[in-house]
Amino acid sequence: MSAVSPLARLDGVLHHLGLAPPQPPAGVASAAERGEILAGLLQPQAALSPKYFYDQRGSELFEAITRLPEYYPTRTERALLRRHGHAIAQAVGPARVVIEPGAGNCDKARELCALVRATHFVGVDISADYLRDAIARLRVALPGLHARAVGADITRGVHLPPDVPGARRLVFYPGSSIGNFDPPQALALLRHMRELALDDGGLLIGFDLPKDVAVLEAAYDDAAGVTAAFNRNALAHVNRLVGSDFVPAQWRHRAFFNPHASRIEMHLEAAGPQRVRWPGGGRDFAAGERIHTENSYKYPLPDFTALLHDAGFTRTQAWTDDRGWFAMVHAQA
Repeated sequence: MSAVSPLARLDGVLHHLGLAPPQPPAGVASAAERGEILAGLLQPQAALSPKYFYDQRGSELFEAITRLPEYYPTRTERALLRRHGHAIAQAVGPARVVIEPGAGNCDKARELCALVRATHFVGVDISADYLRDAIARLRVALPGLHARAVGADITRGVHLPPDVPGARRLVFYPGSSIGNFDPPQALALLRHMRELALDDGGLLIGFDLPKDVAVLEAAYDDAAGVTAAFNRNALAHVNRLVGSDFVPAQWRHRAFFNPHASRIEMHLEAAGPQRVRWPGGGRDFAAGERIHTENSYKYPLPDFTALLHDAGFTRTQAWTDDRGWFAMVHAQA
C-alpha cells in the first residue's frame, strides 16, 4: 500500500470538517500593497503581514483551524459569550449598529446581533468575496437585520458607508485578533475603533490571556497540519499579488511561544537554499532562514485594560471563562 501524502491527509481533514478547499481566485496587489509586501520580504528579518493569510483559501483554512481540538480560542470565546450573554447585553444596552472589523464568517456576530437587538450590521474584511457569502447567510438567519459587507483593510482605516446610522454603535472585535498587532499598532487600531464607536457607543473585544506554554503552542501547530497549510498559503497568495515564485512546499511551518514578549510567533522556514524572484527583484534565502508571518500576543487583563484606557475608552467591564483562558471586555468612550 502506498503512503498517503501530507496534502492528501490535510484534504481529508478539511473534508471531515466540511471545508474542502476551493480553487483560489486571481488577484493583483495595489501599488501600496506591493510596496508593503516587498519591503517586508527584503528586511534583514523577512516578514509578511498576517493580513496576507486571508485570501479565499486562507479564510477557509482559518475556519477549519477554529474547529480543531487544539485550537481553544474560538470555542472558549463562544462559550463565554453564551454563559455571560445576558450580562453582556445588559452592559451594552440596545446597540442600533454592530460594526465588526475582520468579520470573517460572521458566526459570532449573528449571536451578538440577536442578543443586543441590533438593527444594522456592517462587516468589514480584507477577504471581500468570503465576507459577501457570510453576509448573505447572516441575512437569511436574521431577516430583520440590515446587513452589509465592506471589503477593506482595517489597518488602513475603515470608512463606513455614509448612510450607516451614527447612534448607539457597538464595535465588535472578537477572536483575539487584536493580539496579531504589536502593542503600538494595537493601540492605533483601538483608537480607530474608538472613533468608529463615536461618543455614545462602545467596543466589545475578545482577547487571549496567558496560559500554559504547551496549550498555546499546540493551538498554533496542530497535529493535522491545518495551521501549517494556512501559514504556507500566505506564500501562494503573495505569488498572485506580486508575481513572485515562492514554492510553498519548500517552507516549513514554525510556531513557538516567546516568553519575553508574551506572544506566539509563527514563521516560515526555508527547507533548503532557494532563490525567490518577482518582477524587478528577488531574494536569496539560506536553508533555515525564516519569514516572520504572525504574532499573537497574550495580555494579562490589567495590561489590556490599561491599553483600552490609553485608546480613549474610560469605562470597562470584563468577563472571563472558568479557566481564566480568555477574556471579553466591554469598553465605553
